[in-house]
Amino acid sequence: MHGFYKTMKFKFKLLYILLITASFAQAQILPTFGNSRTGGSGMQFLKIAPDARSAAMGGAVVGLTNDAAAMYWNPAGITGIDTGKVTAQFSHTRWFGNSQVNYGAVAFKAGKLSYVGVNVMSLGFGDTKETTEFEPNGTGRNVLMGSTSIGVSFAKILTNSFSFGLQAKFAQEVIANVSVNNVLFDLGLTYNIGIKNARFGVTFSNFGVNVAPTGSVTILKLNGETQKNDFTPVSAPAVFRLGFAIDPISNKTHVLTTAAQLNHPTDNNETVGLGVEYSWKKILYGRSGWEFGLDEANNFPSLGFGIKLPRSFGNFGIDYGLVSKSRIGNIHRIGLLFTIK
Repeated sequence: MHGFYKTMKFKFKLLYILLITASFAQAQILPTFGNSRTGGSGMQFLKIAPDARSAAMGGAVVGLTNDAAAMYWNPAGITGIDTGKVTAQFSHTRWFGNSQVNYGAVAFKAGKLSYVGVNVMSLGFGDTKETTEFEPNGTGRNVLMGSTSIGVSFAKILTNSFSFGLQAKFAQEVIANVSVNNVLFDLGLTYNIGIKNARFGVTFSNFGVNVAPTGSVTILKLNGETQKNDFTPVSAPAVFRLGFAIDPISNKTHVLTTAAQLNHPTDNNETVGLGVEYSWKKILYGRSGWEFGLDEANNFPSLGFGIKLPRSFGNFGIDYGLVSKSRIGNIHRIGLLFTIK
């Protein structure tokens, strides 16, 4: 009995600390090491949320994600997929500047308590016209621009409450004849506190060494052209995330989930995300959220909905998320989810 009360006391303390952390929406909790640090890393596409659910909830999903998109947010979350089934997820984001983000992921159970997943994410800009200082209207040629990441995740359930996950991924960013190639790692943990399905997650994402771009670029000068093939090493946008979620209402008909999350990137200020999700009979879902501290402010809270339908092969779902930015406009995300028996 003494051990039980000691455990419960620890859980209540942890819950209190997480709630206090979430309340400091505009505060800088961890050291800044140089204020905003904006522009301190490359491969910015790795910071784009790929799925509609997370976008609709202000990105506050590290503590509750349990589908194939968990490989982006918290690889430990794939332990929450339906036991004995394969989950596949595909999403499309209409990003700004005529660009688009596509994401595909598959996760499945690989052992008694082990899970494996594979995912691909790409950012494309379509046809991009080449311009120069002397031909600002275009040279008649197109420039190849795009970014891609391919990841493999492994997660394991250690206890009824605790899981961990690890992801290794190859990331590439290409602009004309110059490319950056890097191998990065993500580490995630989830823990179920046991009070009203309270749980939290911790992730360390995009950790790796700095790498120099390869290739060459032509620089135009008044005295002619020169080639440059020596570049400064580029770092990836590493980020630490701490998320907490709880279900104040949970029964067979209604489930209300609230979430809070602290994001501490290496190349910008901290942000805090707050999100809420309501589900009716685990069929219809309504979502909303807000992320505080962003350089590009939101016009109104992010919004979204989801539908999950049981089918003969398993389950089928559709998610939609809308984020409205003050300067770059509306960002739409749509996703499809398949669970196969």
